[in-house]
Amino acid sequence: MEKILVLDFGGQYNQLIARRVREINVYAEIIPYNKISAGEIKAAGYKGIIFTGGPNSVYDENSPHCQSDILETGIPVLGICYGCQLIAYLGGGEICSAGEISEYGKTALTVRSSPLFEGVPGKSVCWMSHTDYVKTPPAGYETIAFTDNCPCAALCNSSKNIYGVQFHPEVTHTEYGKKITENFVKNICKCSGDWTTDDFIESSVKRYREELGGKKVLCALSGGVDSSVAAVLMHKAVGDNLICVFVDHGLLRKDEGNTVERVMKEKMGLNIIRINARERFLTALAGVTQPEEKRKIIGREFIRVFEDVAKEIGKVDVLVQGTIYPDVIESGKGDAAVIKSHHNVGGLPDVMEFETIAEPLRNLFKDEVRAAGRKLGIPEELISRQPFPGPGLAIRIIGEITEEKLDILRESDAIFRQEIARAGLGGEINQYFTVLTNCRTVGVMGDAGTYGYTLALRAVTTDDFMTADFARIPFEVLAKASNRITNEVRSIGRVVYDITAKPPATVEWE
Repeated sequence: MEKILVLDFGGQYNQLIARRVREINVYAEIIPYNKISAGEIKAAGYKGIIFTGGPNSVYDENSPHCQSDILETGIPVLGICYGCQLIAYLGGGEICSAGEISEYGKTALTVRSSPLFEGVPGKSVCWMSHTDYVKTPPAGYETIAFTDNCPCAALCNSSKNIYGVQFHPEVTHTEYGKKITENFVKNICKCSGDWTTDDFIESSVKRYREELGGKKVLCALSGGVDSSVAAVLMHKAVGDNLICVFVDHGLLRKDEGNTVERVMKEKMGLNIIRINARERFLTALAGVTQPEEKRKIIGREFIRVFEDVAKEIGKVDVLVQGTIYPDVIESGKGDAAVIKSHHNVGGLPDVMEFETIAEPLRNLFKDEVRAAGRKLGIPEELISRQPFPGPGLAIRIIGEITEEKLDILRESDAIFRQEIARAGLGGEINQYFTVLTNCRTVGVMGDAGTYGYTLALRAVTTDDFMTADFARIPFEVLAKASNRITNEVRSIGRVVYDITAKPPATVEWE
């Protein structure tokens, strides 16, 4: 199997680089910069290497540096942002601080003729995010792109097939980023592009069948798409040794628990134990208002429920979770900065009574998870459901969680989803939901004054959930949803629409 090595130097977009490569049907895997040698890279048969971005300066004493002999393997290399600076630094080039003219965001880019820029216009838009830049390329390298404030926005050593770009081709804001990545992977690395979702399923099933053969496996089934796909994949690998525990924590959407149980048990043939833990979770969350604390509590209680079940059914060796790439990125694993903790990553308690945790989807993005689910035969009614975080409605209620607030949020969310579906917009919006804020405002109904909650509608479009824009929902659809919510859901006095992109916001409010 053809594969590209993504050498991780700690940037936030590193997993997105791998995703872009896999979009070209070439398998990419991420390995920390200090966990693999040049010899191991050659022995593994990688067709190309991508140095990722990172938050450091190459001159810093503690900045991550790989061995320079990686550039002498004969394998094509592409450095991105910090990775580009590192290539120049290792070759003896000069790196400088941009000072007061640092570039962040969309930037006009001018490129020169190069195999990396084949099919890319001379002038386009790229996404910059840097403080340092390459002032003087090393001997044997030439500058092949520039911006108004960055004299070397890309460099290359054509004789060694080594390239570097100061901008980020992996983000959607770079106008021809996909084309640049494809040029490197296919034209420079000579990959044919024959990796598919089927290959992922086949290799995963084979791996877990070998690693977990004879072991009893417990799957944490939260009801979301990710954990559902993980459950079916693991069932394919270990069969009857898999027991799925569906924890109904009382934080699910309207009618969600019954739908999940019906599909997974009746249609997919999984062995499911449904636990009614509503009271347990709400008791643990009583009085808690901070989002990070909510996530930690939910993660802790999830594990404790699984441990209790394990004690009842006998020794369980492995816990399966539906962790995916964005969970890991935002939880700041490795050298990345923490954005928020996910209940199944940063929210896990330190001490657990399981031999190991298996996360078969850890290297996939949401769209790849859905594609794998379809290949595994999971019905569309489950695969196409709206993304739903493991902590559930707890992070869509700002402030303390109560039964009353949960009821309000469930009903309003159901109405919003109904109106989006009736308008035929479900396929155009990647995620949409309601958020119950902790803000009350005055209003009037009939001849009486009111003092109800402010409810926020949130809807975004994205292809990777790493960046997102607010959906341009027609005003008449928003108006109908608002009218129904304020009329049909008690205690809602005002409805607002969130028009914030990611970044600076995240998709979820907490």
